[in-house]
Amino acid sequence: MELNLEKTHIAVIGLGYVGLPLAIEFGKKYDVIGFDINTSRVDELSRCEDHTREANIDDLKQASELKRTGSAIGLSFSSNIKDLSGANVFIVTVPTPIDAFNNPDLTPLIKASGTVGNVLKKGDVVIYESTVYPGCTEEDCVPVLEKQSGLKFNIDFFCGYSPERINPGDKVNTLTKIRKITSGSTPEVADFVDALYGSIIEAGTHKAPNLKVAEAAKAIENAQRDVNISFVNELALIFDRVGIDTADVIEAAGTKWNFLKYKPGLVGGHCIGVDPYYLAHKSKALGYDPQVILSGRRVNNSIATFIANKVLKLMIQKDHKIKHSRALILGFTFKENCPDVRNTKVIDIYKELKEFGLIVDVYDPWANAQEVKREYDLDLLSELDPSIPYEAIVVAVEHREFKDIDYKKYKDSGAVIYDVKGFVDRSLVDARL
Repeated sequence: MELNLEKTHIAVIGLGYVGLPLAIEFGKKYDVIGFDINTSRVDELSRCEDHTREANIDDLKQASELKRTGSAIGLSFSSNIKDLSGANVFIVTVPTPIDAFNNPDLTPLIKASGTVGNVLKKGDVVIYESTVYPGCTEEDCVPVLEKQSGLKFNIDFFCGYSPERINPGDKVNTLTKIRKITSGSTPEVADFVDALYGSIIEAGTHKAPNLKVAEAAKAIENAQRDVNISFVNELALIFDRVGIDTADVIEAAGTKWNFLKYKPGLVGGHCIGVDPYYLAHKSKALGYDPQVILSGRRVNNSIATFIANKVLKLMIQKDHKIKHSRALILGFTFKENCPDVRNTKVIDIYKELKEFGLIVDVYDPWANAQEVKREYDLDLLSELDPSIPYEAIVVAVEHREFKDIDYKKYKDSGAVIYDVKGFVDRSLVDARL
């Protein structure tokens, strides 16, 4: 087989937080088509607009304009599978969520593999970026590619795995500035995949010895963070009972050079709150029941309930009637200054307070109201009305817009203020995580 960067035509399958930045960067040097089954997403990007706010719009316009002017390189978008036929490198960047029972849901990945299989040709390379458990590419995706295409793996077509490392909302550690892990199903393909990513990643690449190692590396990145955060979350639960501030303890302990200053908090999003379950799933399938990974998940999943119950206790201490009291949650996205609401744990605080009979409003200037309604059946406030009296305020996300809120006014009116992120003036809050 012949693998030549100069003859590379790329199709990026999935145009979300991961796929779009990748398509734009490759579009500066290669002929790229961005494919998504969501036609409204394709229309949006064709207009050089991006509701995720991940894209550099100037770069998006530049890459799109190259294609429109007939250049041999550039970026176009489509939801028509026929438009994929000219590609010889397919990069799959679809979500890999979990189901209601915390089991891996490979449905988007399998469907994307079927789509690619329908247009796969001899000599083509399929690279997966979606987070999976070790072995998933070869055991779950390759059979679909073979069945749909009628081709043989590592004879007619080849695979690579290069896990995404996108950090939504981060405008410093962007795609090209984060070192990329690469791998291939043969040594020759591994060299090609490494060179392909190396042509756009300024921070360089790390070529893993095989697909499984690359898959495992991604899985443990987020599992490690999850366990570390679960440790400080458990400390927060303990120190709340002791009656001391967790942030004070961490600050004091942090004076030792080798202490890791993790902060307690809600653990949601598309990676940290999901990926450990993929690793645990593979472990269980091989006969080992993981202890540390799943115990960390249990602690982190309990934090939203702890916050809601703490707010209720503080309200009772201030003689507030619980039922029909009004509460305001500030922030709904899974992290600050980012519109991403995937797997947000703020919804758990909302549900817990609602179950106790509170009237709960949620305000988030970053979140897409239509998406929140569709995914969570929750109506966001379109704006914050300072005239509404609230008995409880939960500062759940550290959006920069929330720094200018007059918390003193709410405190003076008797409201309980709970600061999940620890960024409001301490003298104005009743408790923080």
